[in-house]
Amino acid sequence: MRFCRVLPVSAAAALVAAGLGNGAAFAGEPKPWGLGFQEPASPFAERMFFFHDKILLTVTGVITLIVLGLLVYVMARFNERANPVPSRVTHNTKLEIIWTLVPVLILVGLSVPSFPLLYYGDVVPDSKYTVKVTGHQWYWSAEYETPDGETFSFDIFLLGDDEAEAAGLPRLLAVDEPMVVPMNVPVRFIVTSSDVLHAFAVPAFGVKMDAVPGRLNETWAEVTRAGVYYGQCSELCGSGHAYMPLMIQAVPESEYLEWLGESYERFAGLSEETETQRRLAAAEQGTE
Repeated sequence: MRFCRVLPVSAAAALVAAGLGNGAAFAGEPKPWGLGFQEPASPFAERMFFFHDKILLTVTGVITLIVLGLLVYVMARFNERANPVPSRVTHNTKLEIIWTLVPVLILVGLSVPSFPLLYYGDVVPDSKYTVKVTGHQWYWSAEYETPDGETFSFDIFLLGDDEAEAAGLPRLLAVDEPMVVPMNVPVRFIVTSSDVLHAFAVPAFGVKMDAVPGRLNETWAEVTRAGVYYGQCSELCGSGHAYMPLMIQAVPESEYLEWLGESYERFAGLSEETETQRRLAAAEQGTE
């Protein structure tokens, strides 16, 4: 079953035609046979990836080598051939204190850089712009507010394979209506769901936030590189879970303001028309 809306000319294809494929653009997406994280596109992602790659991997690598060395020593020193008369010692208080205390000290040491990082990502800074993202079975919708206080929203559906290929976009990640965010300013994302649990996740931003029905969660990102970034729902939300990707374009703030104005003219009337049609259909069915 495919959950996508096929359009003659998609907004995603229009973005590519507008020049997102030039040398200045950057695409944050999975790579075939890729290893590690995507290229970071926000200060939080840079800090998080540095903590993982430089600190956690170093500590776990050293621990792995120490444990491997101990295993090799035990196999060589205490096998039956080298030690025909086994020792009957069952406890060593000093050794037990060491192997209990050392892991505790390691965890305490890791908490020193990790707690400030958690706090930095959890506390949303003052944001000029807010985007509300709602998860549905199985697509997203995004709601924006213009500088004049007017709001508009649109739905985000997966592009069909043929359209994605024609637009030069990655399969199962391209959408018909990409989201747009400004660069170099904090953007707050309010995340919720209309039905079941979803998760708003964009790896290059270092963002992953659960979308819970009846609850408003929030996260943020300050994108520092122009380009198109891809994410997906990261919660097992049903049979269409694999078909609700995210596609976010980062542009300069001036271009973002222009996009807000153009999109309001495009979507505001459409949203009202869609709501009217929904109410009429519900009234005909006797449900409203």
